[in-house]
Order: sequence, then C-alpha cells, then structure tokens
Amino acid sequence: MEETRGKKETMRLEIESLSCNEAFARVAVAAFMARMDPTVEEVDDVKTAVSEAVTNCVIHAYGGGEGKIWIQAEVEGSLLTVQVRDSGVGISDVKKAMEPLYTGKPEAGRSGMGFSFMEAFMDEVQVDSVPGEGTVVTMKKKLGQ
Repeated sequence: MEETRGKKETMRLEIESLSCNEAFARVAVAAFMARMDPTVEEVDDVKTAVSEAVTNCVIHAYGGGEGKIWIQAEVEGSLLTVQVRDSGVGISDVKKAMEPLYTGKPEAGRSGMGFSFMEAFMDEVQVDSVPGEGTVVTMKKKLGQ
C-alpha cells in the first residue's frame, strides 16, 4: 500500500437527504479515514459525529423533505477534517442551537444533543449557517493522540 501520511487527500460525497443515507455517510467517511490507521475508538468517534451531522441535515435542514447533503473529508498528516453541508433552511441562532438539550423540533422527539455529541467526539466543531441558504458543519479530529 502506498504511504499517504503527510499528503493531503480529499473525498467528496453527495447524497440525498434520506435517513437511510446516514449509515452510508458514516461508513464512507470511516473507510476513507482507514488510510490514517486509526484506532477503533477513533473510528467510532468520527462515525458518531458524522451520523449526528447528517441526521441534523435530514431532520432540521430539510424537515424530512428532499434535498442534498454534501460531505467532504480531508486527511493531512494526522488531522482528519470532515465537512457536512446542506442547502436547507439554515440556523438563525447557531449559539442557541449548539446548547445541550436545545432542539428546534421538540414535537419530533429530538433530544437536542446532536451538536453536543459532535463536540464530545471531535476535537473541534465549527458551525456556519445562513438562514434560508443552509449550514456547514466542519469537524476536526487529530488521530493518534
């Protein structure tokens, strides 16, 4: 196998906003990060974070309706960066949305822990959103710490 450490490599994926695609997205990112020789725990952490980000797109950005979700993963050295983007309704108050237990969909039985899980399992989480235009969640994790 060719040595990839230190080289910057990128994977891009476009999926429909369907709940069934959440599992596909998490496995695709896990397969991509395998080149970094991660621990099982690191893979599980990233898979959980990706699941939460994609689920947010399906539930909140598109309200269960049609839409696209774009996922980009990048490795450079021991740093994994994953970006999950939608062109849905956006978030009017990102700071509020990132508070533990806050949910914009209480009627749907949502726990309001999605961003909290992302922050718990990744080293860095940044959320950029424009109401009416969509949201970009950028997550970073340094592997092998």
